[in-house]
Amino acid sequence: MNYRLTCLTPVLIGDGQKLSPVDYMVWKDQVSVLDQRRIFRLLAKGPRLENYLAQIKRAERLEFASWGGFAQSYAGRRIPFESAACARYWEQARGDSLHIPTFASGPSGPYLPASALKGALHTAMLAASMDRSVLDAVAAQFDADRPPRRPADVAEERTMGLPGASRMRWFRLSDSKPISPSCLKIYLLRVATVVLRGGKPELGWKISPRGAAEGNRPEEATPWFAEMAVPGTVFEGRWREDEFLRSPEVARALRWDQPPNRAAILGAANGLAARLLALHRTYAESLGLDGVAASLRELEQKLAACRNRDDACLLTLGWGAGLLAKIAWTDTSDETYRRILRRSSGYASAPSSALPFPKTRRIVFVNDRPAALPGWALLELS
Repeated sequence: MNYRLTCLTPVLIGDGQKLSPVDYMVWKDQVSVLDQRRIFRLLAKGPRLENYLAQIKRAERLEFASWGGFAQSYAGRRIPFESAACARYWEQARGDSLHIPTFASGPSGPYLPASALKGALHTAMLAASMDRSVLDAVAAQFDADRPPRRPADVAEERTMGLPGASRMRWFRLSDSKPISPSCLKIYLLRVATVVLRGGKPELGWKISPRGAAEGNRPEEATPWFAEMAVPGTVFEGRWREDEFLRSPEVARALRWDQPPNRAAILGAANGLAARLLALHRTYAESLGLDGVAASLRELEQKLAACRNRDDACLLTLGWGAGLLAKIAWTDTSDETYRRILRRSSGYASAPSSALPFPKTRRIVFVNDRPAALPGWALLELS
């Protein structure tokens, strides 16, 4: 059996790498990734190597006036910006936003790692199996003097099975076939947030490194850049099921309530997608993000079509999808959930705020307008 993953919004499945601003130059509305090995070999033949190394060491980015010829002659690959506006904001940007996360790529080109797809399905199954008793069991661990190091293990064992006997073992996925590099572009993203003005929640945009929301003008916010697959990009790979693990005898031996099946996994993914889309649409509509809200309504229409099929589901995965796409309990206003947050480092102050949690979203800009949330895709089996 094969799977087919179609990107519905820009998607980044990262390889853990980032392009440093001294490893590329922006030329003609595209990112030219420099072949540094060739450049070093060239400069080593003359007196310019020391100047080049000195600029790499101290500069925030390479000066085009001095080294622009490298962008034309020594680029290993060229990645276009989504629009000319991206290049303009790149010129004004400073700091960490100049480091560009890159798409997973192998010797044959960009591809979708199977771990990213299976991880999204695993989260969906975990979310479908979570109930109040499991959440209470997780919360009980935080009542001790020392918070647990791996609090999710309880939820994992109660819903997905003991270590080595996970319900997700019965199917396997392959990495996708490589796709053409032309399917990738550099997108501009900004972080939207909720701020209180006069006691009323309003839209704000994050400015780094201050971290505080400043006004509702997106052009004043910190721009972030990422290499993402464009909507319509298709990844294809193999989906294999182990019929032996589906027998009732094996299910009992592994302490599964019932043998796993494809319909349960796809249904869990669609159920989680429905909850996330509702939360995101409420967020976008309440803050006046009209373009994002319209994109979410289109995704809801695609989800409705998926629910009439037994071979398809909607998923959110990859970089920028946000906290809600990574957790199994989506009702973040629940008091038990917030009690867990208060005992967790990094989130202790969030539940005490009058604002919703999480209050931020990464927003993809298209043609210099907030347009979509990253990471949404359609999975089909055949």
